[in-house]
Amino acid sequence: MAVTTNGHRITSDDLQAAYARVAGEGEASAKASAPSAAVIAGAVVLVVVTLAFLAGKRRGRSRSAIIELRRV
Repeated sequence: MAVTTNGHRITSDDLQAAYARVAGEGEASAKASAPSAAVIAGAVVLVVVTLAFLAGKRRGRSRSAIIELRRV
């Protein structure tokens, strides 16, 4: 990969500026995608809780005894 420097040396300031520019772009894209990630995470949690509730309800129905109380 060829890198052109326009005839001058690359200094640590140049590297720090380039790193700050890349890090800033990454933070901007992360902040832009955060709301959609929160919605997806919420939906996944809702599905897991619903499935756990339904599985527990079904298991409880199959393991519970039916007791009849009669007055004499």
